[in-house]
Amino acid sequence: MTDDFAADVLICGAGAAGLTLGIELARRGISFRLIDKRAQPFHGSRGKGLQPRTQEIFEDLGILDKTVAAGGVYPPLRAYHPDGSYSDRDPVERLDPTPTEPYHLALMVPQFVTERIMRDRLAELGHMAEFECELTGFEQDDNGVTARIAGPTGQATIRTRYLIGADGGRSFVRGALGVDFPGKTLGVRALVADVTLTGLERDAWHQFNDGDMERMVAICPLAGTDLFQVQAPVPVDGENDLSAEGLNRILRERTSRSDMAVNSVAWASAYAMNARLADRYRVGRTFLVGDAAHIHPPTGGQGLNTSVQDAYNIGWKLAAVLSGAQDRLLDTYERERRPIAEAVLGLSTRLLEAQKQGGMRRGREVHQLDVGYPDSPLSTELPERSHGVRAGNRAPDAPVKGAAGQPSRLFRLFQGPHWTLLVFEDRRDMVAPRPGLHIYRLGTGGDVVDAWGHVREAYGLAPGECVLIRPDGYVGATFDADAIPRLEIYLSNVGVDWFKGAGVR
Repeated sequence: MTDDFAADVLICGAGAAGLTLGIELARRGISFRLIDKRAQPFHGSRGKGLQPRTQEIFEDLGILDKTVAAGGVYPPLRAYHPDGSYSDRDPVERLDPTPTEPYHLALMVPQFVTERIMRDRLAELGHMAEFECELTGFEQDDNGVTARIAGPTGQATIRTRYLIGADGGRSFVRGALGVDFPGKTLGVRALVADVTLTGLERDAWHQFNDGDMERMVAICPLAGTDLFQVQAPVPVDGENDLSAEGLNRILRERTSRSDMAVNSVAWASAYAMNARLADRYRVGRTFLVGDAAHIHPPTGGQGLNTSVQDAYNIGWKLAAVLSGAQDRLLDTYERERRPIAEAVLGLSTRLLEAQKQGGMRRGREVHQLDVGYPDSPLSTELPERSHGVRAGNRAPDAPVKGAAGQPSRLFRLFQGPHWTLLVFEDRRDMVAPRPGLHIYRLGTGGDVVDAWGHVREAYGLAPGECVLIRPDGYVGATFDADAIPRLEIYLSNVGVDWFKGAGVR
C-alpha cells in the first residue's frame, strides 16, 4: 500500500518558529502545510528583540535588510528618581562589529512586524500560512502521521510524513504526545500592552521604580511604529484591567504623573512567568519547536530568538532525511537544541532576579553568538584540533575577495540551503562536486582570496586542511588530506552524496 501524503511536513503554529521552518522547507523544495488555529496573525509585540545570532540567520533567510529597515536599535534606558530627576544608561552592552561577528547590537522589532516580514518572504517562495485551521487530533505509524484538521470549510483528515508542534507554551501537540513539561512558576505576573500614548518622548525607554516589583513600570517606544509598549508587574491573583482606563490608573499610581495618558490599546496581555522545558523534543515522527518545547521569562530577550534557532536547526535536517539521509539525523535536533534551551532558562531566570534588584544589564551572554554544538554527533575533527575554530562552533564571518577581485564575505558564500567546504592552500580535487555542496579554495590559485588574513586568523587552518560548514552556519567538521575518505562518509551520512548527482540511485 502506498501512502497518499498531502504534504511531507505539517507545521502546527504560524508564529516565528513555524514561519522560520516554513521558509527553510520552502527554499529546499519540500512540500508542507503551515496551519494556525488563530483567525488572524498575532498582532502584539511580546517578543521585540532580535539578537545578533538571529540577525545572522535572517541574513541567510533573505530578510535581514527588511527587518532592520522596519525596526531600530534599543534607546537608552531612562530611570526616573524619586526627586523627579532621571539618569540614562544603555540597557545593552554596545560593542563594535568585527570581521568575524558583523552584528553586535540587538535590534528592536515588534513581533508582529517580524512575523509579517517572514510571511512576506514565505509568499515570495510560493507559500502561505493557513489561519483559522486547527489541528484537532493525530496518530502516528512507522510511515507517517494521520492528522485531523478543522477549518472554515469543515474537517479533513490528511497524511503527512512529519508533524511539527510549533504551537506555543500551551501546545496541543505536546499535550497529545503526553510529553511532560516540568519546571516552575516564578511567582511573577506581568502585563504587556501596545498602546498609543502622549506625554513621553520617544528618545528613551522610560522606567519608573526600578527594582520595586509592586510599583515598577517600563514604557518603551516600539521602533518602526507610533506605539509604546507598557510593561509592569501585577499581582499574581485577581483580574487585570487592560483597557486604556485601567492602564492609565496604573500609570498614575506608579509614576505620580498626570501629564501622560494612554489613548488607545492595540494589544494587551497579562501572563505568569514560567520556566519550563519539555522532557522530549521528539516522539516518533512528531517534533516540538519553540515555546512548545521551552518557555522562560522575557528577561534577556531570548524567547523568540531561541525559537527561531530551533526551527533553523531542524529545517535542514528534515529536508535532508526527506531527500534520502538516514532518519537518525533527526535525533540530533533534540541532542543539540535541548541543552541550549536549558541554558537559556537559567540565564533568563538569573536576569529576572537581577531585575528584581534593579541591576539588570544585558551583555554578550544574550547575543547567542557563543551557542554551539561541540558534543553533537555531527561535530567531527580529524585529527582533533587544539586551536582555531572547532567542530560545533558557529562558523565565523570574514571579508574576502573573489579571484576576479570583487569583495565578498564568507557569510555570502554560506548563504543558502547548501553545505560549504572551505579548502585551504590545496589545489587537489579533494572531494568530488555534488548537489548540495559548494566548494571554495582559499590561497594561491584559489577562487577565494583571504586578502586581509581574517579567514586564517579566525579558522586557524593549516595548508591541506579543510572545514565543512553546515547549512545552519555551524562547523560540522574539520579534516586534513589524510582523512578525506572519512569526509566522504560524513557527507553521505548527512545526505550530501555524490551518487545522487551521478544518477546511481
